[in-house]
Amino acid sequence: MSFWNLSNKLTLFRIGAIPLIAILLIFFPERWPSFTAAAIFLLAAISDALDGHLARRNNTVSDVGKLLDPLADKLLVCTALILLIPLGRVEGWIVAVIIGREMAVTTLRGVAGAEGIVIAANRLGKFKNLAQLSATNILILHYDYFFLKIHLLGTILIWIALVLTVWSGIHYFVSYLRKS
Repeated sequence: MSFWNLSNKLTLFRIGAIPLIAILLIFFPERWPSFTAAAIFLLAAISDALDGHLARRNNTVSDVGKLLDPLADKLLVCTALILLIPLGRVEGWIVAVIIGREMAVTTLRGVAGAEGIVIAANRLGKFKNLAQLSATNILILHYDYFFLKIHLLGTILIWIALVLTVWSGIHYFVSYLRKS
């Protein structure tokens, strides 16, 4: 099986989108560059759902893909959230909790794997990921368009994402303790 299958290309697209989003947010944080950054982020988020589906459907699941896919997800969301802090679009402590959870769960999964324990992703983790991606995308968009209060919606969604992030993190640790 080739590394250069469509699923892995989509994962690499997600990683490649990160510098583009960063450049737009750092150097051009105005309305239209933010809109462009949000559009790129949205395409990257859609590629996240698509790459796993294609890998399973086409039987091209690879060890490299299993490693790169979650890494790409975490890099995309965490980088974008960090870049939104100095723009005043998200509180730093919220970002710290989200990143801390991601690091803790990744470490836990590594420890569990070394012990032969598999802690599978579950629906709660999928909802967490969807909430993080949605909130981050809307916070990148930031500016109100027509009657839509975009920043308020993003703020509400990041709080939902924060609750799901902590809840799913606790769930992973409880699952590990039950299996060990």
